[in-house]
Amino acid sequence: MSEANYHIGTISPEQFIAEHTFMFIIKGVMHLYDGSKNYTLKSGECGLARKNRLARFMKEKENNELEKVFVFFDEKFLRMFQEKHNVKTTKFNSNETILHINKNDLIPNFVHSLLPYYNHGKINEAFADVKREELLIMLLQEQPELAGLFFDYGIPQKINIEEFMNRNFKFNVTIERFAYLTGRSLSAFKRDFKAIFNETPSRWLIQKRLQEAYFLIDKKNEKPTEIYLDLGFEALSHFSFAFKKLFGLTPSELTEIKKNTNR
Repeated sequence: MSEANYHIGTISPEQFIAEHTFMFIIKGVMHLYDGSKNYTLKSGECGLARKNRLARFMKEKENNELEKVFVFFDEKFLRMFQEKHNVKTTKFNSNETILHINKNDLIPNFVHSLLPYYNHGKINEAFADVKREELLIMLLQEQPELAGLFFDYGIPQKINIEEFMNRNFKFNVTIERFAYLTGRSLSAFKRDFKAIFNETPSRWLIQKRLQEAYFLIDKKNEKPTEIYLDLGFEALSHFSFAFKKLFGLTPSELTEIKKNTNR
């Protein structure tokens, strides 16, 4: 069994896409979910995950192997590239979280040209910038409309909190991140949130996730051990404690009750 990861840039520990991210799957399958839509990338396929979005990544090995390349395009690099190449932009129309990249011969060859740079585990910073520039030229040459995405440096616009939170409550990110993604300061987010939900964001998130957990166990016969991570809980013990505090029984006890009822 093997898993190889090659990346240029820093991977966020959150389920938050901080920078535009190019993904190429060499071996295996990558499943992605953004709160409303599922995406799948198979061996030989690539995509572009857009920044300031929430997404959950699920990996699937192929013949016990998984090998993938991630390249991150941070704003500092993109500004430098735009100035150097004098790139003009137009409005980018797609709202997809994971964008399709047209197949061509250049990208697979580029990906395989990266691998020798990882002989010591991490690519040299100078080489990293050169390779990122090479990749970005390829992407823009094939799909010029991507310039409108890459070189848009604006922050998220103010959006409907109620709709956004009901769609994204399962994602394990900070309250500060939720505030940023709805186009608000932390204080404005808390104030608007309280006005809509009559509750603090932290308490609402826990209760919403636990209610979803109860539904999945009670109505969908899901196992507690298989759902707590997907609902934004980092530890099974914390999930069980919070569940019992709200409902008066643990997830395991609810599972047992369901099992006895169905006999």
